[in-house]
Amino acid sequence: MKKVVTFGEIMLRLSAPGYQRFIQSTNLNATFGGGEANVAVSLSNYGIPTDYVTRLPENDIAEWCISDLRKYNVGVQNIIRGGDRVGIYYLETGAVARASKVIYDRANSAMADIKPGMIDWEEVFKDAQWFHWTGITPALSQGAADACLEAIKIANKKGITVSTDLNYRKNLWKYGKSASDIMPALVEGCDIILGNEEDAEKVFGIKPEGFDVAHTAGDVDAAEFESVCTQLKKRFPRAKKVIITLRGSINANHNTWGGCLYSDKLYQSKRYDITHIVDRVGGGDSFMGGLIYGLITYPTDDQKALDFAVAASCLKHTIYADYNLVTVAEVENLMKGDGSGRVSR
Repeated sequence: MKKVVTFGEIMLRLSAPGYQRFIQSTNLNATFGGGEANVAVSLSNYGIPTDYVTRLPENDIAEWCISDLRKYNVGVQNIIRGGDRVGIYYLETGAVARASKVIYDRANSAMADIKPGMIDWEEVFKDAQWFHWTGITPALSQGAADACLEAIKIANKKGITVSTDLNYRKNLWKYGKSASDIMPALVEGCDIILGNEEDAEKVFGIKPEGFDVAHTAGDVDAAEFESVCTQLKKRFPRAKKVIITLRGSINANHNTWGGCLYSDKLYQSKRYDITHIVDRVGGGDSFMGGLIYGLITYPTDDQKALDFAVAASCLKHTIYADYNLVTVAEVENLMKGDGSGRVSR
């Protein structure tokens, strides 16, 4: 089977234990995570060959990170080395009415200092069927944006499917350009576009008419997002499919979760009621990993691909840290309606 290539920054994650606030914590739990790495781990768990591309320095923290990726069978042979540091993010997990908090410490990271020409994309894309990137990468620096565009153009030339998760992060765009300045040229080369209502509005000014997700009390109707999908497809005619994740936030521990996919028509998933969230970081990445697996495995069944993605990401909310460490069988069991959590013997 041909591989899936993902490209972006992986960071050291330092999180306060349990629901503690930073000011209470005497220690922080260390793991690794990053949008595109999280997708690669998901796909590796599902048996899809992966090749994760990033830039890391020559130090022990970077070696620890690479070792962690190898543990999950992620391909690391095209990680390039250079730069001064691994980026860090700090996480304080919210509860009930208190939101989670993320603090980035990733300025001047090895990946932020990447430049076009550093990666041999012709070599990377040998035996590749899919290339995935997210809106986080071009937010890091002009060099990262240019390297990402370089990869997309070569993937397009080779006929490789290109997907993006728009992943708008307002706190990252700090090098003098906005997402609306940079993202359109990159998204023009994409066959699959994933986002949510905030991504579409903040990056492209596209939003569902008369809808405010903040006032839904967790009740999000997929049909209200068909206009967002059709507007994105009109803006980016190369896109064959546009997917919207639908999160209804009742509180920090209780969300509803679903999605819709627009190709020849609008497909809607079932809605999951996630009443006791363990860790929602990486939820969108686990959706993307499930979606890529679904679209590769069920190429003529968009409904089944969507259902797999939603079920996979529902399960991710029960798993600590960034990676979605579930199997195909576990996802399929939930798709069949087995959400009891009964002990498996």
